[in-house]
Amino acid sequence: MAVKEYRIEELFKALADRTRLRLINLIGDDEVCVCFFVEVLKLNQPKISRHLAYLRKAGVVAARREGKWMHYRIAEPRDRRAANIFREVRASLANDAGMKRDRARLAQICCAPQLPVQLQKAPRPTGLVA
Repeated sequence: MAVKEYRIEELFKALADRTRLRLINLIGDDEVCVCFFVEVLKLNQPKISRHLAYLRKAGVVAARREGKWMHYRIAEPRDRRAANIFREVRASLANDAGMKRDRARLAQICCAPQLPVQLQKAPRPTGLVA
């Protein structure tokens, strides 16, 4: 079976939406449960899941199921040029004031001694656990 050629336009389409950029930023170097995205971004779960599906199609996030929880992590594109672009975008996001606020909110929620009720059984992102 032939290897499917990478379509760089899929990457650019995935990066052309502020919510998807916010999701990439929130994932960072961690693995994050969808429920935390809902809490931080104040968007409903179906909308966030649609954006994550778009990112998966572009090959920039991967998912793992653990019981009822879906966890997402960054997956670098297989194409070398796309991977370079993606690394640059992520580095740029790390310096954006709005993106920093999102990360701070995620850290505040994850590191709180008492999680909000809707997150109490959710696995916390390991990189943010105090």
